[in-house]
Amino acid sequence: MTVHKSQQRHTHVKQLLGKMDPEVAASFTYKQRKALDKVINTRGWNNHQIDFRPTLAFPFLPWSFYIVFLGGVNKRSLNSTERFTAAMVFVTALTIVGMMVLGLVFVILYLLKSWLGIDLFPNESLGIWDQFKDLFK
Repeated sequence: MTVHKSQQRHTHVKQLLGKMDPEVAASFTYKQRKALDKVINTRGWNNHQIDFRPTLAFPFLPWSFYIVFLGGVNKRSLNSTERFTAAMVFVTALTIVGMMVLGLVFVILYLLKSWLGIDLFPNESLGIWDQFKDLFK
């Protein structure tokens, strides 16, 4: 059974009105309901710069699953839990990037040390210098 878009649009307005006090919902005029329908179904408020929504369907299960990853500029204010989560994500990302940069610096210093012929531990090697030299043969 397919649901037409117009029926689906009216369903959204009915759901919204159903969550209101019945007296308030009954007070809406036809023109106001149309305005609600227009606002609810305007897609401008949910355009995202990153919008990734893959669906996973397994043949042996009767359900399918979806994952949503959205990204863009946040235009709403955050509550305290969201601010804390955002701070933790920022600190975690900063730590990961910092460790990657630090690792890259160590590899560059190791290559520089090997190029200069400095041998800190005799008869020990990570093999990075040999692999690096092999890239330019």
